[in-house]
Amino acid sequence: MPTPSPAALPIRRLTPRDLAACADLSEDRGWPREEHKWGLLLSGGTGYGIDDPDGGLVAACVVTRYGSHEDPELAAIGMVLVAERHARQGVGRRLMRYVIEEAGPTPLTLHATAYGRPLYEELGFKVTGQAEMVRGMFTPDGSPPGAFTRPATAEDLAPILRLDEEVFGVDRTHLITRLPAFADQLRVAEENGRIVGYAAAWPNMATHVVGPLVARDTRTAKALVSSLAAHTDRPLRTDIDVRHEELLSWLKARGLASVGFNAVMTHKIPALPGDWTRRFAPLTVAAG
Repeated sequence: MPTPSPAALPIRRLTPRDLAACADLSEDRGWPREEHKWGLLLSGGTGYGIDDPDGGLVAACVVTRYGSHEDPELAAIGMVLVAERHARQGVGRRLMRYVIEEAGPTPLTLHATAYGRPLYEELGFKVTGQAEMVRGMFTPDGSPPGAFTRPATAEDLAPILRLDEEVFGVDRTHLITRLPAFADQLRVAEENGRIVGYAAAWPNMATHVVGPLVARDTRTAKALVSSLAAHTDRPLRTDIDVRHEELLSWLKARGLASVGFNAVMTHKIPALPGDWTRRFAPLTVAAG
């Protein structure tokens, strides 16, 4: 019996048991294995994959839904990968069409590389923003912090969730409540006993990724980044909305260099919900 075309193989739901296969797929495409991030996405989102008859995965992606479970208000698509040996055979297009159909009327968003953007545009996604990835060893400038920051406590979780929903525009409880276990640091900025920002730093290979970064203003965002950097000896990496020019300039002056850009794209909505002026960096570009 002839081997079926990869574009005709069945698509199935992935589970946390597929973590190693997903990491293998990342490695196959020259990406870091990122098992820690895959673990979060497969537990907090819905993975879709195509099994390779010869073992492993032909392709995979993860969809993270926000809002009510029955009627999501937004879904983020990430980690769209096709094994090198099956590239350019229509597999990625088929997987994306399947995910879009599964989403129904739910608006979609994703961060696209220059390589992936033409396919997403073909499928109806529009560029609605841009994020710049910066990475490097953070060098403090010795100036006093712009806002009071401290480690988050269990009592802070409820106000963090309220602030996150207000800024992000939809409820992300199922993802944000995983942060204390997922991140190495979770800190809040406080003023007069009220939380006005929060940020996490989580391990990704040799770096600490800063995200989410939610803050009342740029001054508060700088204080949160400085406080996270003071408690790690790893390089920092983060993806900053390019409209936050002051923060990007400050990060580059502190030792972080530009690595590249991703297009923020949406489907069925003209722009992301929420308040972009207080949303500085996503948890991860794979989940928003």
